[in-house]
Amino acid sequence: MDMEKIKPYLPWITLITLVLLVGIANPSFFNPAGMVGLVADIVPLFIMALGMTFAIYIGGIDLSVQQMANLVTVVATVFLAPLGMGVAVVCIVVGFGFGALSGYITTRLFVPSFVSTLAMGFVALSGAKYLSGERALSMDATLRDESFGWMFATTAGIPNELIIAGLLLFLAWFLQRRTTFGRALKAVGSGELAAVASGLNVDRIKILAFAISGMFAAIAGLMFSVKLSGGDANLANGFLLLAIVAVLVGGTPLTGGVGGVINTLIGTLIVVVIRSAMVYLEIDATQQQMVFGVVLIAAIALTIDRSKLRGIVK
Repeated sequence: MDMEKIKPYLPWITLITLVLLVGIANPSFFNPAGMVGLVADIVPLFIMALGMTFAIYIGGIDLSVQQMANLVTVVATVFLAPLGMGVAVVCIVVGFGFGALSGYITTRLFVPSFVSTLAMGFVALSGAKYLSGERALSMDATLRDESFGWMFATTAGIPNELIIAGLLLFLAWFLQRRTTFGRALKAVGSGELAAVASGLNVDRIKILAFAISGMFAAIAGLMFSVKLSGGDANLANGFLLLAIVAVLVGGTPLTGGVGGVINTLIGTLIVVVIRSAMVYLEIDATQQQMVFGVVLIAAIALTIDRSKLRGIVK
């Protein structure tokens, strides 16, 4: 059996198999209300992974998203009182700007993306600690509800978190599949040298990809902050690994050029099912991180395009 022919369907096969296994072990898993609540809980993670997809799709990676989300939780909490709902705009601009700067450092200063984004993550962490005074901050409940209470309400029985996630997924899908920018992203991910030879402004495309990643991380951070009614330099800790796993397990390899945002949706659902299984089996948080580390290695091994690594990795 040709593995290359099966590879595009592996995420779907994995998701269906895991759902059936967990459902058999724990029949209450199939409770519709419980499943909706389970999916709604991971919306911030999905949004973070959705943005990271753009960075990985071009053959890079964004390791700053977790700290970007942490910074935004503090920004949102500190500036909610004077700005109200307008703080959302500030958060998005901060995320977009940090991401664009990461892209600039990667493209113009020739710093590998894993280094540039890791460094920008430390900058964001320092900013979060400075703004918060290295302590956990709390939002005024009344102001939070007035400005962002709608974010966690329901519409026709559907949590608004899921509606927000659906709208952002549509936006990301439209950018990737229905715009010249999306086609340029695929060209860069498939072969950067060929993209340059075809006349594409590769630097600008990569900077925008990292800017989008930072912007989505900021939206995820805003949702974290509102949901938990506060901000902290460590609030989103633990989500970087899960976001990377969601993208890679979904079928967007580190070598870029294939996969995309729909794959990330599937990958995030796989992460949800695995987490649910581990909670049911009473596996503690430390061991869960170990499991996801193994899953990450497996995802890289199964999805990576080895033809792009010939002569680089021995």
